[in-house]
Amino acid sequence: MPTLLLRLAGPLQSWGVESKFENRRTEKLPTKSGVTGLVASALGRQRNESIEDLSELQFGVRADQPGKVICDFHTAKKDEKTSYISYRYYISDGIFVAGLYGEDRAFLEKIDNALKHPAYPLFLGRRSCPVTLPLTLGIIDLPLLDALKDHELKPEIKNPQSPLIVEIEEEGSSMRMVKDKALSFDPKYRKFGYRKCGELVVGNENAETEHDPLRGWEDENGIV
Repeated sequence: MPTLLLRLAGPLQSWGVESKFENRRTEKLPTKSGVTGLVASALGRQRNESIEDLSELQFGVRADQPGKVICDFHTAKKDEKTSYISYRYYISDGIFVAGLYGEDRAFLEKIDNALKHPAYPLFLGRRSCPVTLPLTLGIIDLPLLDALKDHELKPEIKNPQSPLIVEIEEEGSSMRMVKDKALSFDPKYRKFGYRKCGELVVGNENAETEHDPLRGWEDENGIV
């Protein structure tokens, strides 16, 4: 029962689901469609190639440091007389743990290797949001929920109560439908479907309360 764990951290992230027109919003947690796109890029998939094998992986995410939603705005010219403002939302200073679960360990190992040696540049939802390392935390021989619950990220800040969303039913969780299952990235036929998710809260007795925006982004020598 292998689960590949990912660490999604960076100065900015943006995980849109229902963004329309001039308002480009972000979800408060990384989306399955966004992470599917990240993995597809690492594997060198073209936009018109099938992503069925990726979309069938179970996905879950835990917020260790939820960050803060901020808004940026852009003024663009439509023509010589007309301009408009677009609003773009980002998660600033967020750190998340995401899990991809599948029965084919060899496929997860292929993804793990691709994330370490990506075919294309990787970003956290938008091209203006580069990833920070390490991105992959390796494969854990646990089911998705257990892997996300048990994994420790040191020395990164964690919340006393971390929200966790997974694609499985769990006692004590509240179920909801989320439209972030990517079925096709083809520019001529972009398609997304719904998935059923369970939302629960994971307690953390060792959570730190003092905030340092660079905590957890240092390398092994303590250098950012």
